Amino acid sequence: MTEVADDTATEFEPDEDFDETPARTARRPWAFALWLIIGGILGEIAAFALTVEKFHLLQDPDAILSCNVSVFVQCGKNLDSWQGAVFGFPNPIIGLIGWMAPIIVGVSVLAGARFPRWYWAVFNVGVAGAMVFVLWLAGQSIFDPAIRTLCPYCVLTWAVTYPTFFAVTFRNMAEGVFGQGGRRAGRALLPWVAPISIVLLLIVFGIAQSQFPVIQSLF
Repeated sequence: MTEVADDTATEFEPDEDFDETPARTARRPWAFALWLIIGGILGEIAAFALTVEKFHLLQDPDAILSCNVSVFVQCGKNLDSWQGAVFGFPNPIIGLIGWMAPIIVGVSVLAGARFPRWYWAVFNVGVAGAMVFVLWLAGQSIFDPAIRTLCPYCVLTWAVTYPTFFAVTFRNMAEGVFGQGGRRAGRALLPWVAPISIVLLLIVFGIAQSQFPVIQSLF
């Protein structure tokens, strides 16, 4: 009995060569994770609101939507356009599904999860696709003669997509997901996520204002 007890005790003794310190002391990217959660929630809110408004339009094409603030600030034209259902169903459904990903990743990072490089690369491809899609939709909303509006809930989606894309991309660069060469650039760019996103959003607003009287239509 003594021998069995001794064998059992030594079997579960920690390996002297195993060091748990890095895992315990590793700094978690709290700000990054919290933004993914907050941005994802805001994106879900915008997508849900647009989905509800689409239901109202389907029930009554002449319905007065809560997002129709003025002639040039509204979502009715966007939802009724072919660009509002690029894949054969309303675009907000994509948002309802897609914005779950940042929330899940953010919560997982907060919980201490560590993902392999391919996981972050795939996630980056997803947010890059979202970035390209919303930029295209912004262009359509501004330049298509049948639309020429700024949709409030769409703008909210843009406002969270831009920083989410930059934050994920710069973070992955800093962590070497795309190779060691991008680490320094990623670390240098990370603090600039918010300023770059704000500048891009202001550029979009400026282009829209140059095409139709957005501000004037609000008064």
